[in-house]
Amino acid sequence: MSTRGPLPRLLLWSGAVVGAGLAVVGGLALRPPGLVAVGLAAVVSACLAAGVTRESRPGKPAVVDAAWKAGVATVGVLLVLSGTAVLGGAVLTLLVAGAAAGTWTVVWLVRSRGAGVGVASPTVVAPARRPAAPLPPVSSLSTADLGREWVRTTTALSGPLDARTREAIVVRREQTLDELERRDPDGFARWLSGLPLAGSDPSGDLKHGDAAA
Repeated sequence: MSTRGPLPRLLLWSGAVVGAGLAVVGGLALRPPGLVAVGLAAVVSACLAAGVTRESRPGKPAVVDAAWKAGVATVGVLLVLSGTAVLGGAVLTLLVAGAAAGTWTVVWLVRSRGAGVGVASPTVVAPARRPAAPLPPVSSLSTADLGREWVRTTTALSGPLDARTREAIVVRREQTLDELERRDPDGFARWLSGLPLAGSDPSGDLKHGDAAA
């Protein structure tokens, strides 16, 4: 509910003035025990507000802010009700309390609904998994590409993989080695005899050529 415009502001300020007047009358009418009771109620309300705020919004500034606002609101409400009882009796007090509760409920509902308008609930869309492009057969790769394929699969195995993917990579590496040995058995043996590192490129020791026909 918006407070902009002359009429809402007039109503707001009129209610504030009337409430302040009733609070003053109620405060003057209360005896010391009644004032003590109002103070205790304010303390309890502040403690409850602080506890709720601490659970939902951790942080000292938020807790202190909620506590003093709850305490002041409690004192104000009780003094207004006391002043209403002095001026109009119990029936008027009940009517004022009911009207205040109803107004607060309407304002809360309007604000809650307004906060939800225009805010689309986020929809979680699972990213579509693109099917992996099939790898070309090793027989169609050049010798240099076979060397790069060996290095690529070595790097891939070093990361976290599921069992199926790891098995596919191992099979691909076996096919790559078989194709390298088929193309140049002497060069392949020379590469192995040098005790190569796991990620070394074997194509440097082999004859470079095009893919097998």
